[in-house]
Amino acid sequence: MYTQSLAVAFATLSLTSAAPWRTGPYKHVAVFSVDGLHASDLDKYVALRPNSNISALLKTGYEYSGAYTSAPSDSFPGILAQFTGATPRTTGVWYDDIWNRNIFAPGSNCTGPPGYDTDSTEDLDYNSTLLFSGGINPAHLPKIIVDGKCTLQYPHNQLQVNTVFELVKASGKQTAYVDKHPAYDLVRGPSGTGLSTGYFPEIASIPGNNVPAVIAYDQLHVNAFLDYLDAKVPAKSEGNLTAVPALFGGNFQSVSVAQKTYGYQNTTGFPFSAPILEAIDFVDASLGAVVNKLKSKGLYNNTLIIVASKHGQAPINPALFREVDPDQITNATGVPVAWQTSDDIALIFLKKSNTTATAVANLNADRTAGKILNIYADAPGATPLASQGFGTPVNSPFVPDIIVEPQLGVIYTTSKAKVEEHGGLSADDRNVACFVSSPRIRQAQKFTQRVFTTQIAPLILEALGIDGRELEGVKAEGTQILPGFER
Repeated sequence: MYTQSLAVAFATLSLTSAAPWRTGPYKHVAVFSVDGLHASDLDKYVALRPNSNISALLKTGYEYSGAYTSAPSDSFPGILAQFTGATPRTTGVWYDDIWNRNIFAPGSNCTGPPGYDTDSTEDLDYNSTLLFSGGINPAHLPKIIVDGKCTLQYPHNQLQVNTVFELVKASGKQTAYVDKHPAYDLVRGPSGTGLSTGYFPEIASIPGNNVPAVIAYDQLHVNAFLDYLDAKVPAKSEGNLTAVPALFGGNFQSVSVAQKTYGYQNTTGFPFSAPILEAIDFVDASLGAVVNKLKSKGLYNNTLIIVASKHGQAPINPALFREVDPDQITNATGVPVAWQTSDDIALIFLKKSNTTATAVANLNADRTAGKILNIYADAPGATPLASQGFGTPVNSPFVPDIIVEPQLGVIYTTSKAKVEEHGGLSADDRNVACFVSSPRIRQAQKFTQRVFTTQIAPLILEALGIDGRELEGVKAEGTQILPGFER
């Protein structure tokens, strides 16, 4: 198991501050994603609100200002980084809406050529216009052949490695998770058994540009967190609890919506716009409510709190924002395209992989019009996919043939409704807020070196007395625990 290195402890912390593990494992771990929150936003917020709950948590915490989420930085790979310890090349999950060369259309009975869009958004719901949408409609699920049989592919079936929730549940402890779509069934892991309870109100039922409405939606998540500390579950939950869960958490959506809709101020340092600050203030109050409830239940000293964003948002500098029609990129390939996922990135699956070289040459000729910064592909004129940790489409049905990274601030969209987006490879997309807090951490420390949110996964397990190396993704990628908690 991972233990703290005394050499590191003496080098970076006092021995007293290295005490979190020395009193034994924690009884509870709470993990919260503030979707969209950057590492730089923490500094801005603490400067504005020195007496905030976040400021208080950081006083007994380790902050990781160099933390990077997954690449691509979509919510699905972003949350799986934290809960599997692995990146998309290992998890097999690249985006919430992306092509898979091995699956078949819903209702197809696995006939015809394979290849279909793995859509794990609100489109899977019975009725996504309702806050409680009825959950996942099996009729909307793609099909896949498993052991010679045509079966439904639920989101959790996409995963190629296990999750922290599965391992905690298998240890006899209880688990709970909250997120924005029923498709976050994903975190159950490939066994489908990782959650004691899940709570998934549908964010698509809320007006997307209405920050107060999204804050009210987020309050449902907070209410669920507080219920869990009473060993209760909110109405419309999947599953149940008989005790306070050892592992629980979920996300906040309002900061992300405020960023996308309003952006930051276009002045020195890019201060928060009023809606972004309103959303962060809500998150701060919510974290305070959780801490107060932990204290009132006598659980605070035995709970490790982890706050880490699934993704950032780009661009922080509003002057860099530009739109490019995603068809510009699709058409520029000059070859038949099976699928393109577009945000501030383009993930391209070709109908025939042997046309990759032609497509790359054509995209290079279109760099100016497409506002292309980098092209990743296994062809001349592109950066090899494997060299960036993406794997290769030759060996995987999940890896795109071509990844196009636009210039910072460019979004491949025609929506006219957003000024920021995530999913891309830039620092604005990936350098996320990340800190770990516990009253057992006697001396606060800011770690500034590059770390990755995959390093959260083994930390969760070790905090609960479970070997972090039981995670298949951790073993496959050699993922280390976060600094301050090393072997």
